[in-house]
Amino acid sequence: MASFYIQNFGCRATQADGAALERQFEERGLARASAPGQSEIVVLNTCTVTASADQDARAAIRRIRRENPDCQIVVTGCYAQRAPEEIASLPGVSRVIGNSHKHRLADIVVASHQRAVVAGIPPPDFVPLSSLMPEAPGEIFVSDIFAHTELLAAPVFDAAVLRTNNDRTRPNLKIQDGCDNRCSFCVIPFVRGQSRSLPLHRILSEVSGLVNSGYREVVISGINLGRWGRDFDRPLRFETVVHEILGQTSLEKLRISSVEPMDWSDELIRTMANSPRIAKHAHVPLQSGSDRVLRSMHRKYRPWHYREKLEKIRAAMPTAAIGADVMVGFPGESEVDFEETRQLIEELPFTYLHVFTYSSRPGTPSAEMPDLVPVQIARERNRILRDLAAAKKQAFMQSFLGKTVEVITLNVFDGKSTEALTDNYLKLRLEGQLEANRWVKARVEQVEAGALLGVALPA
Repeated sequence: MASFYIQNFGCRATQADGAALERQFEERGLARASAPGQSEIVVLNTCTVTASADQDARAAIRRIRRENPDCQIVVTGCYAQRAPEEIASLPGVSRVIGNSHKHRLADIVVASHQRAVVAGIPPPDFVPLSSLMPEAPGEIFVSDIFAHTELLAAPVFDAAVLRTNNDRTRPNLKIQDGCDNRCSFCVIPFVRGQSRSLPLHRILSEVSGLVNSGYREVVISGINLGRWGRDFDRPLRFETVVHEILGQTSLEKLRISSVEPMDWSDELIRTMANSPRIAKHAHVPLQSGSDRVLRSMHRKYRPWHYREKLEKIRAAMPTAAIGADVMVGFPGESEVDFEETRQLIEELPFTYLHVFTYSSRPGTPSAEMPDLVPVQIARERNRILRDLAAAKKQAFMQSFLGKTVEVITLNVFDGKSTEALTDNYLKLRLEGQLEANRWVKARVEQVEAGALLGVALPA
């Protein structure tokens, strides 16, 4: 029996694609290996959101070739879609399969593997890019991503909370892929294609299956999650899938991943605030607090719109976790622009931030923009915002001292305490070893090293 190993890079959507690829291989009778060095087929499911993401993938290819020179190295994902010839030219790469062909990846790879063992098996039903572009090296399977209509869907589990392959908590289900926005810095639409949604009946089936398997919390995610349903022949709004999951399944807790500011409707905020079955956690990408920079980024909201959304979320859910993605060092970002961002963040009720330094991506409009921010200045701005975010998170955690919170226990035990996660996205370490995947009420007694410390209360 042939063995495979999948290594995922980047965002939750990529991890979800990796879980679907695992399902593809297992359905075709292949066995999952425990490490790349023990596998006949190694799939690198790549990210390309930054230059460092590309570098990570290239380093992994070199390492795997060195450690396991006889394996097939298959590169897929966003980097593969963006620069297939670049990857195919790297020593050790057997084939490059872009996001456009990812839904058939196992068919391509298994057929190729079988042909290497048994003569006379016909090639897969694909047209390699090399036949369309004679100068392209190797076996490359890439086509127009905007003609792509498939959406891979399989639950993904956080590797950080695994003890065994069957003992897992908090599955993440991707229900939307692609993006119709054209932010000037973002390469994602060009490697993931147009926005497309998992049909409602598929979502309900997947969630019900997870519930029946014993899972108590499910995270729904997507590249542009709030646009779910807009691509259907009879368009639906994101609120519909939230209501249907609550109404048609017995899921105990639904957690909603990142949703763009313009998709936080009053109805969505009201539904989240009023339902104890929805985690009180809102992630609302910001990118910049400068109106001028937001316009240059081609973002579809202004700072005052963003402020209004966050104030509504906080008013409806006083103890909710509220987070954002923020970018520093965008071309032309002045000291005045940065100060507007810093001041907006200081004034708004954030409890955490993901701060990124701008990375130019080939083919995006921002890659051609002048007035690049010097690296040392961008790094200093990043540090300032991370320090501000850390202070806000610390104050948020301190506000729960002495209070009772509801947490779900995870599969992490360090010999003294069990890690858990609150409804509002705070890590909490509970004294002693507790069974995983259980809702527990706990009293918060300390704040230490970025986490709450507490004790479980009697049921």
